Amino acid sequence: MADTKREIERKYEGPPTGGDPALPDLTRVPGVSGVIDKGVADLDATYYDTADQRLAAASLTLRRRTGGDDAGWHLKLPVSEGVRDEIRAPLADTVPRSLSALVRSRVREAELVPVVRLLSARDVRHLVDGSGALLAEVSVDRVRAERLSGGTGVAEWTEIEVELADDGDPAFLDKVEKKLRKAGLERSSSKSKLARALSDTATEATADVTDTADVTDTAVKRGKGHQRDKPADRAPRTAGDHVLAYLRTQRDAIIELDPAVRRDLHDSVHSMRVATRRMRSAFRSYGKILDRAVTDPIGAELKWLAGELGVGRDQEVLAERLTTALDDLPDDLLTGPVRDRLRNWSRAGGDGSRRHLIAVLDGGRYLDLLAALDGVVTDPPLLKAAAGDPTKVITKAVRKDFAKVSALVAQALDLPPGADRDLAMHEARKKAKRTRYAAEAAAPALGGPAAGLVKSMKSLQSLLGDHQDSVMARETLRDLAAQAHAAGESAFTYGVLYGREERRAAAVEAAFPGEWEPIAGGGGI
Repeated sequence: MADTKREIERKYEGPPTGGDPALPDLTRVPGVSGVIDKGVADLDATYYDTADQRLAAASLTLRRRTGGDDAGWHLKLPVSEGVRDEIRAPLADTVPRSLSALVRSRVREAELVPVVRLLSARDVRHLVDGSGALLAEVSVDRVRAERLSGGTGVAEWTEIEVELADDGDPAFLDKVEKKLRKAGLERSSSKSKLARALSDTATEATADVTDTADVTDTAVKRGKGHQRDKPADRAPRTAGDHVLAYLRTQRDAIIELDPAVRRDLHDSVHSMRVATRRMRSAFRSYGKILDRAVTDPIGAELKWLAGELGVGRDQEVLAERLTTALDDLPDDLLTGPVRDRLRNWSRAGGDGSRRHLIAVLDGGRYLDLLAALDGVVTDPPLLKAAAGDPTKVITKAVRKDFAKVSALVAQALDLPPGADRDLAMHEARKKAKRTRYAAEAAAPALGGPAAGLVKSMKSLQSLLGDHQDSVMARETLRDLAAQAHAAGESAFTYGVLYGREERRAAAVEAAFPGEWEPIAGGGGI
């Protein structure tokens, strides 16, 4: 079983003039009452990656390490500058399934092989406060790197590593750094030991792998790797450039969010789902730039993935809405086991959805989709208009989407309250979302007007989304009331909640014309 540790650390090296870095007296660092010598630990770590170093290219590290107090398998995932999540698994001869799954969106079906071995003599000191509590661990690491795959290079160096204690204040690292800099030390030019090892042990052959890490592999097939993007050698100029930049961002988000979804991190499923929708919307909005004969089948697969990501998620959101509404009711309006029934309904909807989603991410259909997304951004099916002036081509596409929103809003406003209006407002919401995404892609090219449209469509989408949530909540309340009645329970509270949702929807409908008027008058491009 794997466990996770948030790692906040900084690495330092000696001055450019050379020589091993020396650790200064750290007892004078503000807040430090003592420096405890913990001795020297001999560490032996073997790092794994694909032959073309996909994990390294994404700043991920996967290693098997012995020695020290945390022997085992470690996978490090970047969170932000200097911050990584280290996911650990027990020592084993092969890569644990719990870790290999977390890199699958990068590795696909390629083999993970040993690439570098690091032998480190780690001289450890603990910085403690007046109560003896750990503030940070400082180590002087004398490292020997041996290339295991793609060459036979060897390198040696010494570095200093400062790792913040669990739940420590990151500002403390600034105090330590100030002392280290006064002693002539500088931040390491490499993000990690592995990055330095790969660079310092590179032979001519392995350097080719590193240097071409962002070059398109045109012979990509599932099971043989994944395509790498061509390096961006210039800012976007054409309409196609801008659309592809947006698509690349969404493709990257899907791949990067995969481990977070598997770990069930907050908002990860929603964020990946949004990325799939953005990409699919861009295919449809910019059909004059990208050949829809190619992108429509991929869009259908994106819709499939969004649906799989939504299994259980929509019910979870609805359950939160109903629970909040229930919490707002006075006690004298609560009759019967409403909370228990709502809780059981919510759990029933979520049962198995997590296992199902993981199975989807482990499946071949998902890998095929990732390969297709790579293909779109590395070998895009561009049409003639892609070479055009973005201010003309992209503006026309966004205006077309905005016109569709306007027509659906007008239709909804002409209808009396009821099911038909509910449906029309829901369709307007979907088109507002698509227009918002089209304007997002257009913003780098069109500037303020596109950014303004994004803001307007987001506001409209939020308003209409609240209305649709009310529609779904009322449907659920009717079902729950019927179940309660059949079980001999009071259905009174469900009726109260239903009435409140009706009033909430009515308020949205009353505000709808006023919200739309300024958008219709100045929201277009």
